[in-house]
Amino acid sequence: MGYRVVVAGATGNVGREMLNILAEREFPVDEIAALASRKSLGTEVSFGDRTLRTKDLDAFDFAGWDIALFAVGSEATKVHAPRAAAAGCVVIDNSSLYRYEPDIPLIVPEVNADAIEGFRNRNIIANPNCSTAQMVVALKPLHDRARIRRVVVATYQSVSGAGKAGIDELWDQTKGIYVPGQEVAPRKFTKQIAFNVIPHIDVFLDDGSTKEEWKMVAETKKILDKSIRVTATCVRVPVFVGHSEAVNVEFEEPLDWEEATEILREAPGVLVVDKREPGGYVTPVECVGEYATYVSRIRQDHTVENGLSMWVVSDNLRKGAALNAVQIAELLGNRALRKG
Repeated sequence: MGYRVVVAGATGNVGREMLNILAEREFPVDEIAALASRKSLGTEVSFGDRTLRTKDLDAFDFAGWDIALFAVGSEATKVHAPRAAAAGCVVIDNSSLYRYEPDIPLIVPEVNADAIEGFRNRNIIANPNCSTAQMVVALKPLHDRARIRRVVVATYQSVSGAGKAGIDELWDQTKGIYVPGQEVAPRKFTKQIAFNVIPHIDVFLDDGSTKEEWKMVAETKKILDKSIRVTATCVRVPVFVGHSEAVNVEFEEPLDWEEATEILREAPGVLVVDKREPGGYVTPVECVGEYATYVSRIRQDHTVENGLSMWVVSDNLRKGAALNAVQIAELLGNRALRKG
């Protein structure tokens, strides 16, 4: 016996990926509804070998539905997630709206699966920021072994993290550079993104950090361990899909790179590719469409007593968003909403 599942925001990049992954992983679906805003009403989307027509999110009745995967942004989520939750449908939300509320679980299944029981508080589960999700998957098994004291991370985040408008701007600007008179001024981003990098994602805060950087700090503490100190520099790069991170970790206990490599090879959700030769590492191009969080360049950091550095890459539309949401749904089904 399966579940009645809703995907809200089914016409967006993440919503389409949610549908793809639900089908790929053969999630037990008895009935599925694809929802969108009224401007996208009736748009066709794929679910396995089926074609679905989107229904109106504003008018949808969530009563009788089991799980709703939300990929509609904070404003629409604020309206419709409480409505779905009140109707008895468990919401798994991809926006940032509920991530920092203490009574709503923020979950990466490979890291803090036991937090799933907290859904009963409000019938809502939060999905973390894409850059946080892949990092904590790599950090969790190392934290279990040697206790992480401090993390310094620099991210290299693809334009798909900014939605379709980000993808379009990189594409149009790249073409415009080679065609005189067709240059495209920045619209989605603050500066030219083609052949450039921008050290600015989301709004600036009073302390000089950006909200994206603050998210990585707050979410790592909530998901993994509140005692870990984190500092982040988040950078947008001219890559269509796939986030990369240079992660430096300081531990409380000694941990050499060889043992860390073996630990990561056995860790759920992690795939180590680290040959210490030209090309013996993973880049964003290779991770597109894959489920794993890839770890390369694992090495000792000799500037601190117990330090390691590593390179972490993942498909941000998958593990950073849609895949993690579907994994939460699977966890929910296995532990809390068992049917049949």
